[in-house]
Amino acid sequence: MKKNNIRLLIPIFTLFLFSGCVPLAVVGGAAISAGTGTYFYIDGELKTDYHAPFDKVWSACEKTVADMRGIEVAPSREIAQGKITTLINNEKVKIDAKYKSKDYTTVSVRVGLMGNKLSSQLLHDKIAENLAKN
Repeated sequence: MKKNNIRLLIPIFTLFLFSGCVPLAVVGGAAISAGTGTYFYIDGELKTDYHAPFDKVWSACEKTVADMRGIEVAPSREIAQGKITTLINNEKVKIDAKYKSKDYTTVSVRVGLMGNKLSSQLLHDKIAENLAKN
């Protein structure tokens, strides 16, 4: 009887061990998380999806650069994508926005040559804050 209980508990324990809200994998030395409202940090770029149309997200990105006092701002916008390169606190910043669907836009941020996750997260937080204001 005890062997049957143990055989039943092992799969249940394994299920709880490997379940969770945000799965995490390591690919090429960069952490990748999956799920809703999460960020992907791959090769120095921090990416996320915003639940907003492309035009609103683009405006929020421009406002973020202005709020952070970016200099040498070079925006390049097309119909379904855009890129802003600028210098913020003497660090090169690149913001890419891409249309994903009607109400979803993907934004990736790279700060510096190799990427700076903390600074990129700060910029994403400012973009989200500016989106909430509109």
